[in-house]
Amino acid sequence: MTVTLVILNGLVFFYEWMILAGGGEAGLNSFILRYGAIPQAISSGERLYTLVTSMFLHGSWLHLLGNMLYLLIFGDNVEDRMGAGRYLGFYLVTGLLASGLQILIAPSSPIPSVGASGAIAGVLGGYIVLFPRGMVRMFMFFGPFVQIGRAAAFIYIALWFVLQFFSGLGSLAAASGESGGIAYWAHVGGFVAGWVLARLFRRRI
Repeated sequence: MTVTLVILNGLVFFYEWMILAGGGEAGLNSFILRYGAIPQAISSGERLYTLVTSMFLHGSWLHLLGNMLYLLIFGDNVEDRMGAGRYLGFYLVTGLLASGLQILIAPSSPIPSVGASGAIAGVLGGYIVLFPRGMVRMFMFFGPFVQIGRAAAFIYIALWFVLQFFSGLGSLAAASGESGGIAYWAHVGGFVAGWVLARLFRRRI
């Protein structure tokens, strides 16, 4: 299921690229406005389907590749503990709750939110519950030298969450609830949702 989600996100982004190539930025912007999650519209009870469609849209190659890298690294382990069906449900539910918190923070924002970041944050939250002693390989840079080392995933993910939380606090002054185009509160909401729901979705063995 993790690989399927990566492929699906990639295909949707390829479709976005085709729209850009055929209709220019105006065509792509129209597509994003139609399928991205706009807090202002959702708060009014409109376009609720975009809470799901927005999870499969991305704004750039870097946005897509960064999200898919995190999903591949952590998602397959979480899927193993949940099974494909439960894992898909977990992914979608945490993604919805992630968007919900972002909308709650800035309900009048007219800016569409796109990306799988909220759902993937849920996967990270689930990972530290299911694999509290998990290790990850990391590239460590010492000036011109590069070394591959291992670090506790719990520490790495915890530091990531702290960064998202304080970045989210810094974005509260913005009407969109975002900072630098990044919906930090969706990351926070997804992570907390994943941390809370992981035990509910894991298989009973």
